[in-house]
Amino acid sequence: MSKYQRVLSLLKNPPLGTGITVKGWVRSIRVGKGVAFIAVNDGSCVTSLQVVLDPGMPGYEEACKIGTGSAVGVEGVLAASPAAGQPVELRAERVTVYGGVDESYPLQKKHHSFEFLRSIAHLRPRANTFGAVFRVRSALSFAIHRFFRERGFVYVHTPIITANDCEGAGELFRVTTLDLADPPRIEGKPDFGRDFFGQATGLAVSGQLEGELLACGLSSIYTFGPTFRAENSNTARHAAEFWMVEPETAFADLADDADLAEDFIRYLCRFALEECAEDMAFFDKQIEPGLIHRIGALADSEFVRMDYTEAIAKLEKASVSFQYPVSWGLDLQTEHERYLTEKVVGGPMFVLNYPKEIKAFYMRQNDDGRTVAAMDLLVPKVGEIIGGSQREERLDLLQARMEQMGIDQAGLSWYLDSRRWGTCPHAGFGLGFERLIMYLTGMENIRDVIPFPRTPGHAEF
Repeated sequence: MSKYQRVLSLLKNPPLGTGITVKGWVRSIRVGKGVAFIAVNDGSCVTSLQVVLDPGMPGYEEACKIGTGSAVGVEGVLAASPAAGQPVELRAERVTVYGGVDESYPLQKKHHSFEFLRSIAHLRPRANTFGAVFRVRSALSFAIHRFFRERGFVYVHTPIITANDCEGAGELFRVTTLDLADPPRIEGKPDFGRDFFGQATGLAVSGQLEGELLACGLSSIYTFGPTFRAENSNTARHAAEFWMVEPETAFADLADDADLAEDFIRYLCRFALEECAEDMAFFDKQIEPGLIHRIGALADSEFVRMDYTEAIAKLEKASVSFQYPVSWGLDLQTEHERYLTEKVVGGPMFVLNYPKEIKAFYMRQNDDGRTVAAMDLLVPKVGEIIGGSQREERLDLLQARMEQMGIDQAGLSWYLDSRRWGTCPHAGFGLGFERLIMYLTGMENIRDVIPFPRTPGHAEF
């Protein structure tokens, strides 16, 4: 295969007067009197490279018939462009068509609805919006690893197949090799003791519990990988398969956990603005006007900290009517979270120390006997973006809480062992990667920030 250059590198450092080759997909073609123009995009950036075809070029007539969407290679000389708005153009000497299209190609038009593009997810990476989304997703994946590596965290891989569901929610996808039509049974129920793993297993909803074990030996760890939840929620914020970032730090309390979450969000906001400038400008212009200002303002804001009890008091005094009731002991809904962060604080905030009855068994119980050391980071526009807690490291209190909530201690004996031997205070949080991408790009639907979304009734592609 002949060497070729990416459009992004040509635009950043154009080798004018040099013979080059570019390869990509045709975004548009215009044929005029005595000249034709092809816009070629290779996915390296939003901007397409303008290719100028002269009638004297061999194969000119055939090149003018190339359809939008065709995969092409163009050899020619890079020159300064006389047209406004584009610094360079490629004056073609030869055009090679690697893969043509016919009239049924579904991306002939310039503008398509996101709903339509979801139905052709295998082709939508060729659309400008999705090229920008997936480039930002890639860049932020790198930024997450860099953030934690700079701070001495160890990247660990926790199981995707698990026998526990972490939250006790029972929303697991089952993993089994049993004959679904006629499984072996015991007392009328499937006998998972005869399954591949010798017990009932499912796809993990979180790597947190295993992450805690690793932190209690490596000090600071993080996981970053796919998680699964069989929740039948057909909303713009839920997917059955999504990616989670979950750091865990030994010898840390709730305040330390909030400090890390604050540093993390600031870092990612600034990284997106600095390292993904062209794509962020595209989102600011095409998706959400004012996006760049919003992200910059968050990065520079004070992160307010407020106890749940105080937050409830402020919500009860609110001059607006909420769809969901507000009272001490109830969980906050998105409308409550947004009111707090947008109207009460006017910026990012942590809500700390939630009632223990609405939180998971592993959260550390506070001295008041009513609350646990939990925290949520709320940001304008979306509400909660990070949730975390200090973990209960005291064996007797953890066991009592598990018994109270009906959680099988025998099945989590390995988790309890970490409290029996060499226990220490530790804390961590979870960040849904897709929700972060939505927040930073202005995209409104989780289906549009993951290449091949898995939602109820949909596992195509």
